[in-house]
Amino acid sequence: MTITPGRAPAYQLLADDLREQIVSGRLRPGQRLPTEPELCVRSGVSRSTVREALRLLASQHLIVTTRGVTGGSYVTKPDAATLAESLSRGMGLLVSAGPVGLGELMEVREMLEVPAAGLVAHRHTEAELAALAETMFDPVRDELATRLAAQRAFHERMAAATGNPVFELLARPLYKVGNEVEVAERASGPLWRTVDADHRAILRAVAARDAEAAQRAARRHLVNLRSHWPAD
Repeated sequence: MTITPGRAPAYQLLADDLREQIVSGRLRPGQRLPTEPELCVRSGVSRSTVREALRLLASQHLIVTTRGVTGGSYVTKPDAATLAESLSRGMGLLVSAGPVGLGELMEVREMLEVPAAGLVAHRHTEAELAALAETMFDPVRDELATRLAAQRAFHERMAAATGNPVFELLARPLYKVGNEVEVAERASGPLWRTVDADHRAILRAVAARDAEAAQRAARRHLVNLRSHWPAD
Protein backbone atom coordinates (compact mmCIF):
# COMPACT_ATOMS: atom_id res chain seq x y z
CA MET A 1 0.00 0.00 0.00
CA THR A 2 1.26 3.49 -0.86
CA ILE A 3 0.24 6.30 1.46
CA THR A 4 -0.66 9.50 -0.40
CA PRO A 5 -1.03 12.92 1.19
CA GLY A 6 -4.47 13.74 2.50
CA ARG A 7 -6.33 15.25 5.37
CA ALA A 8 -5.72 12.33 7.70
CA PRO A 9 -2.16 11.92 9.05
CA ALA A 10 -0.09 9.15 7.52
CA TYR A 11 -0.09 7.03 10.68
CA GLN A 12 -3.91 7.13 10.72
CA LEU A 13 -4.11 5.98 7.12
CA LEU A 14 -1.72 3.11 7.79
CA ALA A 15 -3.63 2.13 10.93
CA ASP A 16 -6.91 2.22 8.98
CA ASP A 17 -5.46 -0.07 6.32
CA LEU A 18 -4.16 -2.58 8.86
CA ARG A 19 -7.43 -2.41 10.82
CA GLU A 20 -9.40 -3.23 7.68
CA GLN A 21 -7.17 -6.26 7.08
CA ILE A 22 -7.77 -7.43 10.64
CA VAL A 23 -11.53 -6.88 10.58
CA SER A 24 -11.90 -8.53 7.15
CA GLY A 25 -10.00 -11.60 8.34
CA ARG A 26 -7.06 -11.22 5.99
CA LEU A 27 -4.94 -10.89 9.12
CA ARG A 28 -6.05 -13.59 11.54
CA PRO A 29 -5.86 -13.71 15.37
CA GLY A 30 -2.36 -14.74 16.40
CA GLN A 31 -0.88 -13.82 13.02
CA ARG A 32 2.24 -11.70 13.05
CA LEU A 33 2.14 -8.38 11.22
CA PRO A 34 4.94 -7.44 8.82
CA THR A 35 7.97 -6.01 10.60
CA GLU A 36 8.41 -2.26 10.99
CA PRO A 37 10.97 -2.05 8.13
CA GLU A 38 8.63 -4.07 5.89
CA LEU A 39 5.73 -1.76 6.69
CA CYS A 40 7.92 1.24 5.93
CA VAL A 41 8.74 -0.14 2.49
CA ARG A 42 5.16 -1.20 1.74
CA SER A 43 3.53 2.06 2.83
CA GLY A 44 6.28 4.52 1.94
CA VAL A 45 6.34 6.15 5.37
CA SER A 46 8.93 6.59 8.09
CA ARG A 47 9.56 4.19 10.93
CA SER A 48 8.17 6.68 13.45
CA THR A 49 4.93 6.81 11.45
CA VAL A 50 4.71 3.01 11.47
CA ARG A 51 5.26 2.92 15.22
CA GLU A 52 2.54 5.53 15.78
CA ALA A 53 0.12 3.45 13.69
CA LEU A 54 0.96 0.34 15.68
CA ARG A 55 0.49 2.21 18.96
CA LEU A 56 -2.95 3.29 17.78
CA LEU A 57 -3.95 -0.27 16.91
CA ALA A 58 -2.62 -1.49 20.25
CA SER A 59 -4.69 1.14 22.09
CA GLN A 60 -7.75 -0.24 20.28
CA HIS A 61 -6.83 -3.77 21.45
CA LEU A 62 -6.44 -5.01 17.89
CA ILE A 63 -2.77 -5.96 18.18
CA VAL A 64 -0.26 -6.70 20.90
CA THR A 65 3.45 -5.97 20.55
CA THR A 66 6.12 -8.08 22.23
CA ARG A 67 9.88 -7.66 22.48
CA GLY A 68 12.75 -10.09 22.18
CA VAL A 69 13.98 -12.57 19.58
CA THR A 70 10.46 -13.77 18.77
CA GLY A 71 8.93 -10.34 19.31
CA GLY A 72 6.78 -8.36 16.96
CA SER A 73 3.19 -7.19 16.56
CA TYR A 74 0.48 -9.85 16.56
CA VAL A 75 -3.25 -9.71 15.93
CA THR A 76 -5.08 -10.22 19.20
CA LYS A 77 -7.83 -12.76 19.79
CA PRO A 78 -11.21 -10.98 19.89
CA ASP A 79 -12.64 -10.56 23.38
CA ALA A 80 -16.13 -9.12 23.92
CA ALA A 81 -15.27 -7.35 27.18
CA THR A 82 -12.24 -5.64 25.64
CA LEU A 83 -13.87 -4.75 22.33
CA ALA A 84 -16.84 -3.28 24.20
CA GLU A 85 -14.56 -0.52 25.51
CA SER A 86 -14.54 1.12 22.07
CA LEU A 87 -18.33 1.00 21.90
CA SER A 88 -18.50 2.39 25.43
CA ARG A 89 -16.51 5.44 24.37
CA GLY A 90 -18.92 6.03 21.51
CA MET A 91 -21.89 5.58 23.82
CA GLY A 92 -20.39 8.07 26.26
CA LEU A 93 -20.00 10.64 23.50
CA LEU A 94 -23.63 10.25 22.47
CA VAL A 95 -24.83 10.66 26.05
CA SER A 96 -22.60 13.66 26.80
CA ALA A 97 -23.55 15.35 23.52
CA GLY A 98 -27.24 15.14 24.34
CA PRO A 99 -28.96 13.10 21.60
CA VAL A 100 -29.15 10.01 23.82
CA GLY A 101 -30.79 10.03 27.23
CA LEU A 102 -32.21 7.60 29.75
CA GLY A 103 -35.27 6.88 27.64
CA GLU A 104 -33.24 5.67 24.67
CA LEU A 105 -30.87 3.65 26.83
CA MET A 106 -33.69 1.96 28.72
CA GLU A 107 -35.53 1.19 25.50
CA VAL A 108 -32.52 -0.71 24.18
CA ARG A 109 -31.95 -2.44 27.52
CA GLU A 110 -35.54 -3.70 27.47
CA MET A 111 -35.01 -5.12 23.98
CA LEU A 112 -31.88 -6.97 25.04
CA GLU A 113 -31.97 -7.83 28.72
CA VAL A 114 -35.37 -9.45 29.11
CA PRO A 115 -34.83 -12.29 26.62
CA ALA A 116 -31.19 -12.53 27.71
CA ALA A 117 -32.27 -13.29 31.29
CA GLY A 118 -34.07 -16.35 29.95
CA LEU A 119 -30.91 -17.48 28.17
CA VAL A 120 -28.88 -17.10 31.36
CA ALA A 121 -31.41 -19.21 33.27
CA HIS A 122 -30.93 -22.01 30.74
CA ARG A 123 -27.22 -21.71 30.04
CA HIS A 124 -25.39 -20.54 33.16
CA THR A 125 -22.66 -22.57 34.79
CA GLU A 126 -22.23 -22.91 38.53
CA ALA A 127 -19.16 -20.66 38.31
CA GLU A 128 -21.20 -17.99 36.55
CA LEU A 129 -23.96 -18.28 39.15
CA ALA A 130 -21.40 -17.82 41.92
CA ALA A 131 -19.97 -14.79 40.10
CA LEU A 132 -23.45 -13.23 39.95
CA ALA A 133 -23.97 -13.87 43.66
CA GLU A 134 -20.73 -12.02 44.42
CA THR A 135 -22.24 -8.80 43.03
CA MET A 136 -24.93 -8.52 45.69
CA PHE A 137 -24.54 -5.39 47.85
CA ASP A 138 -25.97 -3.71 50.95
CA PRO A 139 -28.29 -0.92 49.73
CA VAL A 140 -27.98 0.94 53.03
CA ARG A 141 -24.45 0.49 54.33
CA ASP A 142 -22.41 0.33 51.12
CA GLU A 143 -21.10 3.57 49.65
CA LEU A 144 -22.45 4.87 46.34
CA ALA A 145 -19.28 3.88 44.45
CA THR A 146 -19.60 0.32 45.76
CA ARG A 147 -23.27 0.12 44.78
CA LEU A 148 -22.61 1.48 41.30
CA ALA A 149 -19.74 -0.96 40.72
CA ALA A 150 -21.84 -3.87 42.00
CA GLN A 151 -24.86 -3.15 39.83
CA ARG A 152 -22.66 -2.72 36.76
CA ALA A 153 -20.83 -5.98 37.52
CA PHE A 154 -24.15 -7.82 37.93
CA HIS A 155 -25.35 -6.87 34.46
CA GLU A 156 -21.96 -7.43 32.84
CA ARG A 157 -21.81 -10.92 34.34
CA MET A 158 -25.38 -11.60 33.22
CA ALA A 159 -24.31 -10.61 29.71
CA ALA A 160 -21.31 -12.94 29.84
CA ALA A 161 -23.46 -15.79 31.18
CA THR A 162 -25.66 -15.76 28.07
CA GLY A 163 -22.80 -17.56 26.36
CA ASN A 164 -23.24 -15.25 23.37
CA PRO A 165 -20.23 -12.94 22.81
CA VAL A 166 -22.20 -10.80 20.34
CA PHE A 167 -24.80 -10.01 23.01
CA GLU A 168 -22.04 -9.29 25.52
CA LEU A 169 -20.37 -6.90 23.09
CA LEU A 170 -23.62 -5.01 22.50
CA ALA A 171 -24.80 -4.96 26.10
CA ARG A 172 -21.69 -3.95 28.03
CA PRO A 173 -21.56 -0.32 26.80
CA LEU A 174 -25.08 0.25 28.13
CA TYR A 175 -23.78 -0.08 31.70
CA LYS A 176 -20.99 2.50 31.41
CA VAL A 177 -22.78 5.81 31.19
CA GLY A 178 -20.28 8.57 31.87
CA ASN A 179 -22.49 10.62 34.20
CA GLU A 180 -23.84 7.68 36.18
CA VAL A 181 -22.57 9.04 39.53
CA GLU A 182 -24.30 12.37 39.01
CA VAL A 183 -27.51 10.68 37.88
CA ALA A 184 -27.48 8.18 40.76
CA GLU A 185 -27.05 10.97 43.29
CA ARG A 186 -30.22 12.61 41.95
CA ALA A 187 -32.23 9.38 41.89
CA SER A 188 -35.10 8.79 44.30
CA GLY A 189 -34.32 7.49 47.79
CA PRO A 190 -35.69 3.94 47.43
CA LEU A 191 -33.68 3.29 44.25
CA TRP A 192 -30.95 1.15 45.77
CA ARG A 193 -33.29 -0.98 47.88
CA THR A 194 -35.28 -1.63 44.72
CA VAL A 195 -32.17 -2.47 42.66
CA ASP A 196 -30.99 -4.85 45.38
CA ALA A 197 -34.36 -6.60 45.58
CA ASP A 198 -34.62 -6.86 41.79
CA HIS A 199 -31.14 -8.30 41.38
CA ARG A 200 -31.84 -10.90 44.04
CA ALA A 201 -35.10 -11.85 42.32
CA ILE A 202 -33.30 -12.30 39.00
CA LEU A 203 -30.59 -14.32 40.72
CA ARG A 204 -33.16 -16.64 42.36
CA ALA A 205 -34.88 -17.27 39.03
CA VAL A 206 -31.56 -17.93 37.29
CA ALA A 207 -30.47 -20.30 40.05
CA ALA A 208 -33.77 -22.20 39.67
CA ARG A 209 -33.24 -22.30 35.89
CA ASP A 210 -36.69 -20.76 35.51
CA ALA A 211 -36.44 -18.79 32.26
CA GLU A 212 -39.92 -17.28 32.44
CA ALA A 213 -39.42 -16.07 36.01
CA ALA A 214 -36.01 -14.64 35.07
CA GLN A 215 -37.55 -12.69 32.19
CA ARG A 216 -40.35 -11.37 34.40
CA ALA A 217 -37.86 -10.28 37.05
CA ALA A 218 -35.64 -8.59 34.44
CA ARG A 219 -38.62 -6.74 32.95
CA ARG A 220 -39.79 -5.62 36.40
CA HIS A 221 -36.28 -4.41 37.21
CA LEU A 222 -36.18 -2.15 34.15
CA VAL A 223 -39.66 -0.79 34.89
CA ASN A 224 -38.53 -0.02 38.43
CA LEU A 225 -35.40 1.72 37.20
CA ARG A 226 -37.48 3.97 34.97
CA SER A 227 -39.75 4.93 37.86
CA HIS A 228 -36.93 5.74 40.29
CA TRP A 229 -34.38 7.30 37.91
CA PRO A 230 -34.43 11.10 37.57
CA ALA A 231 -35.78 12.67 34.40
CA ASP A 232 -33.26 13.64 31.71
